[in-house]
Amino acid sequence: MDNACKVSSGNVTSGDGTAIAYRRSGDGPPVVLVGGAFSTAETEALLARLLSPRFGVLTYDRRGRGGSGDTAPYAVEREIEDLGALLAEVGGSASVYGMSSGAALVLEAAAAGLPITQLALYEPPYSTAPAARSDSSDSSDSSDRGGYPERLAELLALERRGEAVELFLSEAGLPADVVAQMRASAAWPDLTAMAHTLVYDNAVMGLGPVPVERLAAVAARVLVIDGGASPLFLRNAARAVAAALPRGRHRTLTGQTHEVTPQVLAPMLEEFFAA
Repeated sequence: MDNACKVSSGNVTSGDGTAIAYRRSGDGPPVVLVGGAFSTAETEALLARLLSPRFGVLTYDRRGRGGSGDTAPYAVEREIEDLGALLAEVGGSASVYGMSSGAALVLEAAAAGLPITQLALYEPPYSTAPAARSDSSDSSDSSDRGGYPERLAELLALERRGEAVELFLSEAGLPADVVAQMRASAAWPDLTAMAHTLVYDNAVMGLGPVPVERLAAVAARVLVIDGGASPLFLRNAARAVAAALPRGRHRTLTGQTHEVTPQVLAPMLEEFFAA
C-alpha cells in the first residue's frame, strides 16, 4: 500500500496530563491540521488524505472531543500546550493549518512562541470595524454577540446541550429550517456530545476583534484564505488578519463558503507549504 494511504493513530500527553488523540498519514514534511467548532480528526480526514502524498499529515481531536481527554479547568493555554505536544511528536516543529476557531488557536500558539514554521488559516471568525459590517447580509458577525457567551454558558450549566448547539448554529447565521434539519439528522448526537467545547472556542476567540498586537508577534509566513462566497465579515476578517501579520498574505478561493471544499483547498495549501 502507498505510504500516503496508510493511517496510524496514537496519543500524546499534554502538559497537564491530558491525553490527546491523533491520526497520522503520509511521511513527508510534517503538517498539523487544527479544526474549528465541532471538528475532530475525522472531520479533517479527507483534507489529510489529499495532502498526504506530499506531506506527513497529523490530525487530532482537540481536548474535550472524540478520543481526547478533557481536564478541568479549561484554559486556552492548555490547548496551546496540546498543540506543542503534537509538534514534539512530529519532530519538534511543523507547518500548521487552522480552520475557523482553529485558525485563531493556531495564531495564539504561534504568538506564544510554539515552533510553527509556517501557517495557513481559513476564515478565522474575528470581528472587524463597524464600517466593515454595514452590509445587512452580514448579520452573522460574531461581534454582535448580544450576550451569546452568557446564554451559551447558562444552557450548558443546565445541561440543555441541544439548545446550546442550536444557539451556536443560529449565531453562526444558519437559517432556522437548516438548524431544524440538522437536529433531525444522524449527526446531531455527535454535535450535542461536543456542545461544551463551544465555550472553549469562545475562549480562543476572546472578545472577538482581530488581536492586532498579538499578531505582530507571529514571525512565521502566514497564508490567510477566505471563500469568495462567504459572508462579508469573514472575508473582511481574513484581510484584516493578513494585514496585521508581519509576513501575512491573503488569497481568496472563488465560489467557496465557510464550509470549504477540501479538493479546492488542498492545492493551495500544498503550494504554500511546499514553498
